[in-house]
Amino acid sequence: MTSRLPSDPVLAARALAWIRQSRESDCDRIEPWEHGTVLRASRYPQWYDLNVVRVEDDPGMSAAELIAFSDRALDGLDHRTISFEVAGAAEPRLADFAAAGWRVTRLIWMHHEGPRPHPEGERVTEVPYDAVAGLRTAWHHEDFPGHDAAEFHAHAREVALARGTRVLAIVERGEPIGFAGLDPARDGIEIGAVYVLPAYRGAGRGTALTRAAIAAADGIEHLWICADADDRPKELYMRLGFVPVLATVDLIRLPHPS
Repeated sequence: MTSRLPSDPVLAARALAWIRQSRESDCDRIEPWEHGTVLRASRYPQWYDLNVVRVEDDPGMSAAELIAFSDRALDGLDHRTISFEVAGAAEPRLADFAAAGWRVTRLIWMHHEGPRPHPEGERVTEVPYDAVAGLRTAWHHEDFPGHDAAEFHAHAREVALARGTRVLAIVERGEPIGFAGLDPARDGIEIGAVYVLPAYRGAGRGTALTRAAIAAADGIEHLWICADADDRPKELYMRLGFVPVLATVDLIRLPHPS
């Protein structure tokens, strides 16, 4: 997927600015290092994306050297996160990170182009942030089984409410079974989450949620979504008008489950 990204340097640069803005806005320590920036959010130590070593070029360092640097830069935290802004710079090192127990996620950042689709009927409604707390927990356990996410979600909730995040959900038989989040910032909005419980997948609910989220951002020029480059949702997003513009790589090492 990364090799087929369209060549649009303006949109790629805008996507990179969006990522930086969304991460830096809640950090109280933003410190340059030789190959990028170290971000720390003292108030939110369990939020992985806000406490990160950002690699902004090809550092010419081995995976072991980068891990050692992250241990120093993120000292005092339970996790380690390294984010490569240039996916190609990460690729030669990914096998070594995986062998060292790090989770590797190749990401595709996508920008919506063209007309916004209409939502599908009445099946998606806007709900309070806390209405889908159980779905957020289920999603976290799918991605990180065995890890206590209570503090992470408390931090995420505080930031989301301060930012004015909106939540759309599909409710069936009185219970939410899927949701999408809309995270606004200075010059755009990101569909920051689309999740459907496993038992309800494959029946168009994810499509309905994404369409509704796109429609809810009507009037916003820059609409973003991020997809796992190795998973299928990116294909749905492209069918709904999103264009891939930037490839990045995130690496995370969580503490061992207690």
